[in-house]
Amino acid sequence: MIDWNQIDSVMLDMDGTLLDLHFDNHFWLEHVPFRYAEAKGIPLAQAREALLARYRSEEGTLEWYCLDHWSRELELDIALLKEEVDHLIAVHPHVIDFLDQLMCAGKERILVTNAHQKALALKMDRTRLAGFFNQVISSHQLGLPKEHPEFWHRLQNLHPFDRDRTLFVDDSPAVLASAEQYGMRWLLAMLKPDSKGPAREPGDYPAIHDFSEITGGLRCMI
Repeated sequence: MIDWNQIDSVMLDMDGTLLDLHFDNHFWLEHVPFRYAEAKGIPLAQAREALLARYRSEEGTLEWYCLDHWSRELELDIALLKEEVDHLIAVHPHVIDFLDQLMCAGKERILVTNAHQKALALKMDRTRLAGFFNQVISSHQLGLPKEHPEFWHRLQNLHPFDRDRTLFVDDSPAVLASAEQYGMRWLLAMLKPDSKGPAREPGDYPAIHDFSEITGGLRCMI
């Protein structure tokens, strides 16, 4: 699936790829509606219905991922609410072994996420993954989400990379399609972003359930 001899750099998504998407799904679909209903004095079912409609209206935009935006919109401290359930933040199985092997093999490692800087800081603090990366980039630095074709041009200007020798791994089909449109040669999808949810059906891209499926091909330089 992956010819590591042809890859110098690995770009990795965070939520759903390295980290269990269960945290985010629980937070936005359960915890925020609960706190919103509590704050507004409305039934939980009504709060959930209202929030789901608002989420859908922003999906795929930078605002959708922006904690400050939702704090203003919902009149809640979203960053603080995330800390209330941060015990659910978890690294997917085999991620640490994979990152160790990438380091040992001398591959450049770049974290490329749509997560807002406050969410990114919280998750890096809880997981201690930042030290595995040469560069950590949030789409909020570039002013566009990864779904937008122009994002990749801005990323190239910020952190130059060879699109023919870079592997990009993400759990979002829309993001993978955007990377493909930019000309990224090596793309990989995640089939099990949420440990509590069902595995996805393979789509248009090569896909794995976890990183143990591709770690074996890496050869340590030390």
